[in-house]
Amino acid sequence: MAFKIVRNDITRMNTRAIVNTASAEVTVGPGCDSAIYNAAGLDKLLSYRREKIGAACEGEAFITPGFDLKAKYIIHAVSPLYTGGDEGEEEKLRSCYRNSLKLAKEHDINSISFPLISTGSFGYPKEEGIRIAADEINAFLLDNDMDVFLVVFDDKANELGKRIFPDLEEYIDNKYVETRRRDALFGSFHRAPGRAAAACAKMEMADSAIAPEEALENKLEERIRHTSDTFSQYLLYLIKEKGMENADVYKRAIVDKKIFSKIKNNPDYHPQKLTALCLCIGAMLNIDQTKDLLSRAGYALSPCDKTDIIFSYFIENGIYDMIELDIQLEEHGLPCIIT
Repeated sequence: MAFKIVRNDITRMNTRAIVNTASAEVTVGPGCDSAIYNAAGLDKLLSYRREKIGAACEGEAFITPGFDLKAKYIIHAVSPLYTGGDEGEEEKLRSCYRNSLKLAKEHDINSISFPLISTGSFGYPKEEGIRIAADEINAFLLDNDMDVFLVVFDDKANELGKRIFPDLEEYIDNKYVETRRRDALFGSFHRAPGRAAAACAKMEMADSAIAPEEALENKLEERIRHTSDTFSQYLLYLIKEKGMENADVYKRAIVDKKIFSKIKNNPDYHPQKLTALCLCIGAMLNIDQTKDLLSRAGYALSPCDKTDIIFSYFIENGIYDMIELDIQLEEHGLPCIIT
């Protein structure tokens, strides 16, 4: 049983079934729909739907042969068109995942690849779409054994991944590998955790650039004004200062609305560290704001932790994309957040 987010072309996934973002009418839509029809054999697949399936309602799913694809089956999820969120789009999108997984189970399919349904030409917001996908897939896997892949592939995501990877490897080498080498001079982390933590802190300080005098004064004034703010209070202040809406922040962070409500309504609430890090991405904080906010919940970014290093890289480079970050965590053998 596994659930992974991968960067790939869904038509090349070697799973028992792949899922298509299908139109309600018997027609071939743009994006994922067109790519799958062309790869499977447009005339064969279109004729099969016309003769054996016909039109279908949004949220429903139906199954066809894979024809020329590696996958034996195509499960077609009739994707809802997003028109603002007040026309039942969320429930229809959830039904796409539920009905697709139900069909897969009924046909003894043990591996399946999903696109991020409805987030392309159908207009569903990407971060909200992946939260719904993760909800429904994780709920299904609680009681069922199946390998499920969520395939993220478009020109923007592909170029971003190619740009991030080499720079991130160098960044990890500089922040993590060199730290481990230096640590050999200080002694074992396991035998002297206090000294190890101090060494990490010293190296982190050494890596920081000295700010100009004026910038230091401005930061000092800001800290004095908010010196007693808790994590919750300071987060809400930063969101307001940036002119953002709370919903934009927790959706970009892919943090559940209920968890964010706890943070918002309880000034003394301390989230888990990963939740706090995700909210730093969601609020599009810079590295200094991130360190300050984390410290108010008793956390710090460690150059001895690869997850912290990857978050630091994304924040320092202004890349506020939780999906790409999750892919990088998985590719570096680290526990994922979304999945």
